[in-house]
Amino acid sequence: MINTIRSSQQAMELEYRYGAHNYHPLPVVLRKGEGVFLWDMEGKRYYDFLSAYSAVNQGHCHPRIVSAMQQQAEQLTLTSRAFYNDVLGTYEKYITEFFNYQKVLPMNTGVEAVETAIKLCRKWAYEEKGIQQDQAEIIVCEQNFHGRTTTIISFSSDPDAYQNFGPYTPGFIKIPYNNLEALSNALNNPQVAGFLVEPIQGEAGVNVPDQGYLADAAVLCKESQVLFIADEVQTGIARTGKMLACDHEQVRPDILILGKALSGGTYPVSAVLADDEVMKVMKPGQHGSTFGGNPVAAKVAMAALDVVVDENLVENAAVMGKLFRDRMKQLISDSDLVTQVRGKGLLNALLINDSPESETAWNICLELKENGLLAKPTHGNIIRFAPPLVITEEQVLDCCSIIEHSINVMK
Repeated sequence: MINTIRSSQQAMELEYRYGAHNYHPLPVVLRKGEGVFLWDMEGKRYYDFLSAYSAVNQGHCHPRIVSAMQQQAEQLTLTSRAFYNDVLGTYEKYITEFFNYQKVLPMNTGVEAVETAIKLCRKWAYEEKGIQQDQAEIIVCEQNFHGRTTTIISFSSDPDAYQNFGPYTPGFIKIPYNNLEALSNALNNPQVAGFLVEPIQGEAGVNVPDQGYLADAAVLCKESQVLFIADEVQTGIARTGKMLACDHEQVRPDILILGKALSGGTYPVSAVLADDEVMKVMKPGQHGSTFGGNPVAAKVAMAALDVVVDENLVENAAVMGKLFRDRMKQLISDSDLVTQVRGKGLLNALLINDSPESETAWNICLELKENGLLAKPTHGNIIRFAPPLVITEEQVLDCCSIIEHSINVMK
């Protein structure tokens, strides 16, 4: 019989004793979520300003998404792709028309989708571009975060991600982010098959490239017959004030990678979208997933995207994000502890005036928690703020006051 957890302390002790120590969570144990709010074991309410790393764009436990999941779970959960099911085709038509692509390859997690895109790009390189077998290269950016599988950590810049996990997978060229000259030079290599990039580097601290970078990069790739691959796992589904972050520059990637908010945070759902010219290289038995494209995932994803459209979350993210940054700019002018606010839509970050090795940003997040707001540092001295996109103006202003008060206390 499983014992019921009765306190936050007990829950944290159980995780520490029986779980691998591969995360360093904020000391709060959550048991309920609704909209922009979370509640802990003791009943204290918090604003969620992480949104499960932008997976919960539609808000916690959105009733339409939960209902879609429940109804399908009572009907049929999984067949594997050994058989057809009566939902997947409808979903494939829905999502390809939604994002204007000819084909979708459904997966579960974001990192699986990135791995899928890498395999797809390499196979296209050999069968369509004519690159010599096993010589294909994919350009990536320094400070990237595309996941933590063995292949992906092979081109990470973060020692925590790659150190002591070798040998590493070859076939990647690292260049500086937001540097068109470096990209142009790398594209001179005839073995290059693709350019894999985050439109905004989220985990690196919400690094926003110069206006025009994505559009110019896409043009350079096209001129070199190289696939432009956009990892929109974190930046997609309305987070940045457009349906896709690439939409800010009217860029249509050759391969589009989606995840996280594609399910509204209720279920692991990811997708790789491309046109026939690219997707046709994938044949039966060459790639797949037992759970990828299962009926529950398909129903959940359609409901999640419907919510984004019906509740105008793209527009809300744009307006609320500007409101947030304007207030934070005022904070910067009044405080020497915060040096910069950056972001688009409701994906934002504050740069703390201290070294990445310091505990200042972590301590600010502890103070925010005490004051009813949950956020997490990244790269030591950066705090990312990404609330659910259903947040209202009144709530944004309340949260700004909490942030201002917490930082003033730290001074």
